[in-house]
Amino acid sequence: MRHAEFNRETVLRAAMGTFLVNGYAKTSMQDLTKATGLHPGSIYCAFDNKKGLFIAAIEQYQQHRSDQFEQLFANDHSAIDNLGDYLAVIVQECLSCDATQSCLLTKSLSEMGEQDEQIKQITCQMLQLWHQSLTSVFETAKVQQLISQESDSQFLAQYLVMGIYGLRTVAHTEPNTQVLQPLADKLLADLLCNNSL
Repeated sequence: MRHAEFNRETVLRAAMGTFLVNGYAKTSMQDLTKATGLHPGSIYCAFDNKKGLFIAAIEQYQQHRSDQFEQLFANDHSAIDNLGDYLAVIVQECLSCDATQSCLLTKSLSEMGEQDEQIKQITCQMLQLWHQSLTSVFETAKVQQLISQESDSQFLAQYLVMGIYGLRTVAHTEPNTQVLQPLADKLLADLLCNNSL
């Protein structure tokens, strides 16, 4: 039997958007076939089932976010300037009021964390990779002598993650730049306040 040919990344991005908008439980196979353009048989053949497609979409999302993160930090700017730019990107995502700009990992964890151990483990591992990337940024800031050598990079990354979650939450009720950008600026200032040289 000949398998249907399709662009895997395009299909996963379409599925990702559908899961972000509807959540896992409320996304039907009909929603997925409409979004991806694949027949149900092709989805089952390529991904086994809805859960398999969901996991593949999470993995694609993580790869996209990781590539985006690396690109944003791949320059000669200081680590702190890059963190400011990173927060500005997050603010713009929040301002878009576009559900597809939400964090699929945190949404998946909050919806599926208690229901599916496999999805919980995969999601937690991916969030840990994000945390490690942020920790590396603070380590770079130490090398650049922008923050104290005694600073706890892991704690600073955790604090930043907490603040980013907060920004995304505030954006649900007040999606405007006059609220979100000052909060992002304050978050970065607070990170540096007790850790600068």
